Amino acid sequence: MRTGECMKGLELSREELVECENAIEESIVRVVELSNQNGAVIALSGGIDSSLVATLASRVVDAYGLILPDPASNEPQDAQDAVDLAKSLGISYEIIEIGDIVAAIYASRPKLGPKECTLAYANVKPRVRMIMNYFASNLDGRIVLGTGNKTELLMGYFTKYGDGGVDMLPIGDLYKTRVRQMARHMGVPENIISKPPSAGLWKGQTDEREMGIAYETLDKVLYGSFDLGLSYGEVEKDTGIDEATFTKIMERVKNNEHKSATPPIVDIDAVLTIRHTK
Repeated sequence: MRTGECMKGLELSREELVECENAIEESIVRVVELSNQNGAVIALSGGIDSSLVATLASRVVDAYGLILPDPASNEPQDAQDAVDLAKSLGISYEIIEIGDIVAAIYASRPKLGPKECTLAYANVKPRVRMIMNYFASNLDGRIVLGTGNKTELLMGYFTKYGDGGVDMLPIGDLYKTRVRQMARHMGVPENIISKPPSAGLWKGQTDEREMGIAYETLDKVLYGSFDLGLSYGEVEKDTGIDEATFTKIMERVKNNEHKSATPPIVDIDAVLTIRHTK
């Protein structure tokens, strides 16, 4: 393998970007039609992923943006960026602050707090947003478009039955590196593309700080390992990543597979069949 193969493979040509654009837009239309719905709902965070999904969807279906900030953890500029994007795309949108809803859920466990249960508290916000997405979806007859990308899905960097609770993942097969390429190709504003990615789980939270690795490096490791089938030694030569970090990434991928899997069902028929054949 030549040095730089991981990054080279992640780079999409102009023709490939157009192909991706067409494939995603056609798939959105198909899912809306098969679901017998009127359009799509997208939770707009002011970040690159939701902005790209909204841009793609707005070109082919009746898209509706839900902006669901929590003042305790979201920067005001993010909501403004989401509003500006919706206006530029010409799509309807609504702003609903979820702080009071989140606070009411927190209040149900007064003996506990964010310091003791950071993850449990952080996951409440994506799950509240999921409820709001489906409330709007059911009211208006729309599907819910998710904004997760391939990097997040492999790493399990999403909330189960939160931002993972959607009807379709239009950019779910695009690594974050390719999301950035697609966003520029589709004309997403540069101020959105260049801002540090954040799930808005708490004040000052960023994806890369929480995961402990930059997306650029992470994408090379994941692409090299899962798409190219390279060994650690080959990935190390191409990325310079140390073995401990590589192992940590692979363990996280494995440990979070359950998030994307269908919940297990006990096969009662098989049990009864075995019993009756004894």
